[in-house]
Amino acid sequence: MPNRAFYSCLLVVALLAPGFADAAAGSASCRQGDEVRVWTAPRQPAPGEPLEVLAVATDAALDELAVYDPAGRPVSPRIDRNGGPPWSLSTTVFRPTPGPYRIEARRGARTVACLELNVGGAGRDSPVAGWDLASEALYAAWIERLFDAPPEASLSFPSLEPVLRDPERNFLFNYLGQGEDSGLPAEPDCADLPYFLRTYFAWKMGLPMAYRPCNRGSTSKPPRCSTPVLETGFSGSRASAAYFKDAARRMMDTVHSGSARTGLSDDGSDFYPVPLERSALWPGTVFADPFGHVLVIVKWIPQSGSQPGLLLAADAQPDNSVTRKRFWEGTFLFADIPGAGPGFKAFRPLTGGVKGDQSPNRALSGSSGLPPYSSEQGGLRPEDFYARVEGLINPRGLAPDAAYESTLSALIEQLETRVTAVENAQEYARANPRSVIDMPSGAAIFETTGPWEDFSTPSRDMRLLIAMNVLAGMPQRIRRYPRLFDLAGESPEGAAARIERLHARRTEERSITYRRSDGSPWQLSLAEIYARNPRLEVAYNPNDCPEVRWGATPSSPEHATCKRRAPRDQQLRMEEYRDWFRETRRPPR
Repeated sequence: MPNRAFYSCLLVVALLAPGFADAAAGSASCRQGDEVRVWTAPRQPAPGEPLEVLAVATDAALDELAVYDPAGRPVSPRIDRNGGPPWSLSTTVFRPTPGPYRIEARRGARTVACLELNVGGAGRDSPVAGWDLASEALYAAWIERLFDAPPEASLSFPSLEPVLRDPERNFLFNYLGQGEDSGLPAEPDCADLPYFLRTYFAWKMGLPMAYRPCNRGSTSKPPRCSTPVLETGFSGSRASAAYFKDAARRMMDTVHSGSARTGLSDDGSDFYPVPLERSALWPGTVFADPFGHVLVIVKWIPQSGSQPGLLLAADAQPDNSVTRKRFWEGTFLFADIPGAGPGFKAFRPLTGGVKGDQSPNRALSGSSGLPPYSSEQGGLRPEDFYARVEGLINPRGLAPDAAYESTLSALIEQLETRVTAVENAQEYARANPRSVIDMPSGAAIFETTGPWEDFSTPSRDMRLLIAMNVLAGMPQRIRRYPRLFDLAGESPEGAAARIERLHARRTEERSITYRRSDGSPWQLSLAEIYARNPRLEVAYNPNDCPEVRWGATPSSPEHATCKRRAPRDQQLRMEEYRDWFRETRRPPR
């Protein structure tokens, strides 16, 4: 549940000035702004049932959100602030009375958007006209609220279902008034996650949705896609949960890890690359890594005083778990390779038409207010890409100690999500004691279907090994790129040596705990995990016991509880593939 108090603010007393309530009763003009829109949920508000209010702006932050009841009296609920861009203010009127309500979003003394609605009335026939600037901004604000929590909180879910079924998170929970979210399946994997979120939003808001069948590309060519599939069954209607379920299944059966890796200049794709600018990286923007993993931006935390900034994203795993992660080299893999178009991308706007027309790159100039098309990520060296994004997250730079601690926390976060993944595989083994999961051959260990995809961790372990190298390599990064750090007069060499000593101490202090085969907990310090690096190169097989998957040596007390090993032929193939993990390079498809 989001910590609303963390972002709360109070309505300004000036709104209670004499005469204002009379105007609020309906005599004054009330209309939405061009860049600011007030939204409410559910679609047909009922007396006594919570009324959600969300004001979203694309041009600048909002100051106030005022709500007036049918008698013209101001309602004074708690206000939550998020963004931006886009920027948003939200509140809940828990027990509205029947009759007309007036809602105003304000900057200073000026009302920039106004909405009147009748609680208990007939409601609205068509909530939105189409995918325009306002609906795209609402989509971004909705995504941000779904995964909202204090920045230091660890946010992880077994699937997307508990996220969507939480009315505190989901502004669109039961939006259609059909109890439609009760029992709704929501288990997308990493490639499906952005599409599932987009399809769910389109369903609730009565919008069309388009997606393309794509191939997976090759070592020399990015994936290519064919004619869009246009889903119009949501448009302007209250489609049932059963219809959404079928539509979502058709979509998830079509999209895959190649869908987001299309070339940066490719017009025939579902996504287009955006500039590496804070104004262009809205919540809902996807990050496609060159090897197939996909993350969705959910929140920016600005740098403040001695506190580092954060760029937070959500991703799903083959086991359907959903976790919030911070941006860093260990989770956002970037490489300029001919077989993929990696980087930050937005959904290509849907312009209408029976063929699911999507705006070509040349039309995405930014004049609509949406982030423009940009090919600047193409050709960037990884070190330049990471330096650019880090500059957006922490524009004043970070002191070396703060940079190290932030990276250390991200690594521990990554290890803790692996604890869950290994335990999920152990639970599957307990439920299927005689089952041996088939292991694909070659590069297919990274891309396949079935239990191997659900419970193996080759991609996760590759990212983990990269992450461990990034943390250990921070002293050398200070020496090579001192401009990225706030050294406060300290020499790069002096700062690097100090971080080396800090690393030696902190890896002994920080630890994770996993469950062995008999259910007993076993604690591993980060220093021990570093020492096990070679054994972690062959630790991704779900047919192995947890002790082996965490690198325990066969003769150790830790290993004594191990009751299960992968078949000998699988062990031999893992040894054959070991160099991929030692060198942290994905093999060609």
